[in-house]
Amino acid sequence: MYPKVKPALARAWRDLQTVQFGVTPAHAVVLGPVDTATGSLIDRVDGTRGMELLRAEARAMGLAEGRLDELVRRLAAAGLLDDVTAGGPRAQAVRRRPEVLERLGPDLGSLSLVHRDPGGDLRGLAARRAIRVQVRGSGRVGAVVAAVLAGAGVGRVEVLDGGRVTGADVAPGGLGPASVGRLRAEAAAALVRESAPGRAPRAGDPDGPGPAPPALVVVAPRDGLQAWAPDPATAADWVAAGTPHLYAGVLEGTGLVGPLVLPGGTACAGCMERDRVDRDPAWPRMLVQWRSAHRRRATAACDLGLSTAVAGLAASHALAFLDGELPASTAARWEAALPGLHWERVPLRPHPDCPCAAAAPAVGAGAVRS
Repeated sequence: MYPKVKPALARAWRDLQTVQFGVTPAHAVVLGPVDTATGSLIDRVDGTRGMELLRAEARAMGLAEGRLDELVRRLAAAGLLDDVTAGGPRAQAVRRRPEVLERLGPDLGSLSLVHRDPGGDLRGLAARRAIRVQVRGSGRVGAVVAAVLAGAGVGRVEVLDGGRVTGADVAPGGLGPASVGRLRAEAAAALVRESAPGRAPRAGDPDGPGPAPPALVVVAPRDGLQAWAPDPATAADWVAAGTPHLYAGVLEGTGLVGPLVLPGGTACAGCMERDRVDRDPAWPRMLVQWRSAHRRRATAACDLGLSTAVAGLAASHALAFLDGELPASTAARWEAALPGLHWERVPLRPHPDCPCAAAAPAVGAGAVRS
């Protein structure tokens, strides 16, 4: 074991016997009592020394026998300890890729706060590299989401879209001006390759993705209406296969992230459509007209700042889910409209008549809002 105090949390003495690790309340930890000598010993727990050498240094500092082991136990119990040798075979495979570690250093620091056990950061990164994600759409939202997921270490990011890139698709962090005129699928695939830290893992690599179906589908259509009012027929295969999917987009100056649909557990596109029809019988008639108008419209209203914020939030929610947590978009949609941009959570409920059967466990409560 080569123990290491997690460097992601800034350290400060609250008083002569208490150390606080971390600034923000979400992850800050207070440790005490800690005397000055033990505080100096903490500085040496930096991953460059094994336990035997640390014990020898503790003795040289005049600390009692067993003080080092006690300190390591306390740090581990508080979620403050890492181990540069931990994580298992897949983590070791990542350690052999220095270009990946250099690019993803900040991400590893963040993962170390979420995965509190020693080696949890590299285990989390190794898990990401073994994951396959599909992004539906390569516009101002979808392309940026794909780039962020690839850049954050997701092993295989596929982007599905048709047609050719137009100037309206270009966005910082997404498709660049040189992509205009190229097939959208080809341009997005190139963006994913450029965004990935080093060579993307292949199926045969020890840390590469397997042949399993996507762990997540991110639905980020260039037509924001398809994210606001998703077509149940399009989502039917994902619901039948049990594939989680997350909606994101911008429609008429309103950005939306969610819902994250867990088939059979939370409201799906069919639930949302049925609920809207229950509350507004004119909804199907209007939806047909809106969809027809969007097909004829050359350029939709999509503020660049808002689309970038939506893409970033959607990518963060996707990564949280891929890392094993349920983000706030589960069974809910987050909305923010120009010019105020106040993010509002709209809970979504399963519909009892939807064949997805999510209403039986009734995960998530509240009403859908159109």
